[in-house]
Amino acid sequence: MALRPNEPGNTGQGSPSRRAVLAALGASLPLAAATPAVAAARDTGPVSAADAVVSPAAERQIIKGFGGMNHTVWISDLTPEQRNTAFGNGEGQLGFSVLRIPVHEDRANWSREVATARRAIEHGATVIASPWNPPLHMTETFVRGGQTNARRLRYDMYGSYAQHLNDFHQFMRGNGVELYAISVQNEPDYAHDWTWWTAAELVRFLRENAGSIGTRIIAPESFQYVKSISDPILNDPQALSNLDILGAHLYGTQSQNFPYPLFKQRGAGKELWMTEVYHPNSSDSADLWPQALDVGEHMHRALVDAEFQAYVWWYIRRGYGPMRENGTISKRGANMAHFSKWIRPGHRRIEATSQPAPNVYVSAYKAPDSRITVVAVNKGGAPVSQRFVLENTARSSVLSWVTDGGRTLAAQGGTGLSNGSFTATLPAASITTYVTQ
Repeated sequence: MALRPNEPGNTGQGSPSRRAVLAALGASLPLAAATPAVAAARDTGPVSAADAVVSPAAERQIIKGFGGMNHTVWISDLTPEQRNTAFGNGEGQLGFSVLRIPVHEDRANWSREVATARRAIEHGATVIASPWNPPLHMTETFVRGGQTNARRLRYDMYGSYAQHLNDFHQFMRGNGVELYAISVQNEPDYAHDWTWWTAAELVRFLRENAGSIGTRIIAPESFQYVKSISDPILNDPQALSNLDILGAHLYGTQSQNFPYPLFKQRGAGKELWMTEVYHPNSSDSADLWPQALDVGEHMHRALVDAEFQAYVWWYIRRGYGPMRENGTISKRGANMAHFSKWIRPGHRRIEATSQPAPNVYVSAYKAPDSRITVVAVNKGGAPVSQRFVLENTARSSVLSWVTDGGRTLAAQGGTGLSNGSFTATLPAASITTYVTQ
C-alpha cells in the first residue's frame, strides 16, 4: 500500500484517498490494543521481570533476511555509498540482506535497477522483484464498484505476462543479478492505482502459467495480509505447487490477525515473507522517539506471532524510513538493524519467553555455529531488570548493543554468563541486542 512519489514528508502532499483508507484502518495504530503508550520515565530503580527463558532446542522458522525497496522510477537511486550503508554490515551500516525491486512495465526502465541490485548481491543480499502493472497492451479497463477505469490483465494475455516476468528474470540474470523470486502482482487487492486481481485470477495464473517462469514465485502480496485472497491458493493443490513464497504486506493489519493457521496446515515446504510495510506511518520523521521503537515491537510480532521469515520495509531511503535522505541510519533504521545486523540469513528463530514483563518483548535466534542472539524491546517508561536463561549453552559471555533516546546501536561491552544465565538492565524505551560469545 505504499504511497507514490508525492507522499508526505519529502515532496509535497500525499494521496488523500490512500491516507483516508489508512486512517480508517487504523494503520498508524495496528498494535494499539496490545501496546500502551510509553509512560514518562520515573526515578525509581529497575522493575523486575519474570525470567526470559531461551530454548535453543525448540527451533522455529528459518530466517531469510531483512531489507527494503529501491524504486528508481519513483525516487532517485541509492548512491554507491548508500548501497554500502544499506547492505554492508560494518559500523554505521544497516546489514540488510534483502533488496526488493520493481518489475517495470516499460522494459526501457529495467536497466535502472541493475546497479543497486548488483551491489546488494555483492554484499550477500537476496534480491526479489514485484510488478505493479503488466505492459499496457496486456491490460483492459473495467468497472469495479465506483472505479470506472479499474485495470486488469486480459485473460488472453496470461501467457504473455508470464513471459514478461520471465524476460525480466533473464534480463537481470544477464546483468549479474540472480533473482531469488518474482511476484505475480503487488497488492492485487488494493490496486486503485495499478492492476487488480481476484483470488480466482491468481489461482488460474498460478495453475496455468507460473510454472513457465524460471525463478521462485511470490503471491499474493495482499496489502493487509487478507487471508481471503491467499486461502484459495492454499486450498488449490495445483496452484500451490507453483507457489514458492506466500508474500504479504502488513498495512493496518491487527496483531491478532498475524497468525495464519491454514498456512501452517497447507504450506509445508513454502516460505512465508512479509514483503512490504512502513510502520507506524509515513508522515512522521523516522527519528521521532520513542515512536520509532514501534518498529522494534512490530518486527518482534511479525517474527514471533506471524512467524514470517523475512521483513522488508518500503523505501530504504526516505524521511520516514531506515535511511535518512542524507544516507545515514535513522532511529527506525536502528530498530531494524538490531535484527538485521546480527540475525543473518540461515539463522533460525528459537523459542523464548516473548513477554516476560508488561511492555517488554523478547525474541531469540540461533546461528549455524550455535551462537544465540536475543533481541529485547522495552517500550515502558522505566528500566527493567531482566534475567535471561539460555538453556543448554556452553557459551561464557554475551556482547550487547543498545538504542534508546540518546544512543544508537551503541556497544555495551561484555557480560558474563553464570550457569547459562545473565541479568541485564533494559533501559526505559529501548531496544537491545545480545549475542553470545
